[in-house]
Amino acid sequence: MATRVRFPLKGTNTRIDTMVEGTPQADPELQRFIESETQRQRFQQVVHSVTDMCWEKCMDKPGPKLDSRTEVCLVNCVGRFIDTSKFVLNRLEQNSKGRLGMGE
Repeated sequence: MATRVRFPLKGTNTRIDTMVEGTPQADPELQRFIESETQRQRFQQVVHSVTDMCWEKCMDKPGPKLDSRTEVCLVNCVGRFIDTSKFVLNRLEQNSKGRLGMGE
């Protein structure tokens, strides 16, 4: 039978449960934290990607302030990205539900 050992994480009140002879088992609180941080990282990557894409598309020559044309372009670029993302996510969700309904 495996013996459980608890290791405290430095700087937190969270502990990681591990089995000496077996696979590591993470504390549920730690798992939620990791999931939350992963989602935050994904969101930051999307924001960075959209910023880069729209900057390249809309910025002709950087200046001390945005002209109205550039501002409109940036707003439209981000809006199109959000609309497209929603459309794709909805379509994937519909396809997923359709497959589940068919028994796949």
